[in-house]
Amino acid sequence: MRSNESKEPPSFKIGDENCSISVDGRSPVFILGPCVIEGEDSVWKIAKKLVEMSRDLKFSLIFKASYDKANRTSIDSFRGPGVKDGCNILRQIGKEFGIPVTTDVHTIEEVEIASEAIDFLQLPAFLCRQTDLITAAGRSGRPVNVKKGQFLSPMDIKPIARKLEAVGCENFLFTERGSTFGYNNLVADMRSLFWIREQGYRVIFDATHSVQRPGGLGDSSTGDGYLAPVLAKAAVATGCDGVFIETHPNPIEAKSDGPNQIPLDKLRSLIDKLMTIHTISNS
Repeated sequence: MRSNESKEPPSFKIGDENCSISVDGRSPVFILGPCVIEGEDSVWKIAKKLVEMSRDLKFSLIFKASYDKANRTSIDSFRGPGVKDGCNILRQIGKEFGIPVTTDVHTIEEVEIASEAIDFLQLPAFLCRQTDLITAAGRSGRPVNVKKGQFLSPMDIKPIARKLEAVGCENFLFTERGSTFGYNNLVADMRSLFWIREQGYRVIFDATHSVQRPGGLGDSSTGDGYLAPVLAKAAVATGCDGVFIETHPNPIEAKSDGPNQIPLDKLRSLIDKLMTIHTISNS
C-alpha cells in the first residue's frame, strides 16, 4: 500500500471508567516509567513524579515498568520481582493515582495473571510473532501493544494484526523501536511510523530502546541515551500516536538499560517540547 496520505486508524480507550485515556491521534499518549521494578519504594516515587508532571503539562500518561526482564544478556543480571508481586505493585499504583498501567507479558500463564491487574498488555519485540502468546493476549479483553521486532519491516506487522483480529481483539497498536543494523546497533526509520499508520494501525514510537546497542558490552547492552530526545522529537514531527520513554532518577545506577534511559529530571522539558511539536505538526 502506498498513498500520499495515510488513513486515520480506529481509536480506542485504555483503562476503565475511572482512569481511561483515549488513543485517537488528537494528543500523543506517553508511556513512561523505569525499565524494571527495582524496588517498591523507588517505583512508587517515580510514578508520583510522573503523575505530577502529567497533570502540570496536561498529557495522557500510561505508567510502565517490567516485573521481569526475561531476555537479559547475562544469567547474572537483575530481572525484577516476578509477575505476581510486580503486577500487584503496578495495580496499586494505577489505583492510587488513577492512571492506566502497562507491562510486558512473556507467556500464556503470565497473560492470565497480568490481565487481572494490568490495563494494557505489552508483547516484547522478541516474542512479537509467537502465535499462542499473541492470541492469549488478544483473548484477555485488555488492549494490546505489540512491540515490533527489530527483525521485521513495517509491512510485516499485518499477519500479527490478523492473529489479534482472529480472536476478536480490535484494540491494539504497534510500537516501533528501530531495526537491526549490522551487529549491536539499531536504526530508527521514521518512514515506518507512516507506513504502519497507512496500513490502518495506531503506532507508538519507543525513543529509548531505539537507541539501544543490544549486547554492546558483551555481557550487557549499552546505548546512546543522549539521542533518545532527538529521535522522540523527529517521531512526533513525523506523526505517531504516542511516545514510549524509559526514565530513571539516575540512569547510571539503573539495574537494567541504564544507558538508554532519560534522566527523570530532564523529562519534563522534553515532553513539553514534544507537545509543542505535536501541536505545530497538526495545525
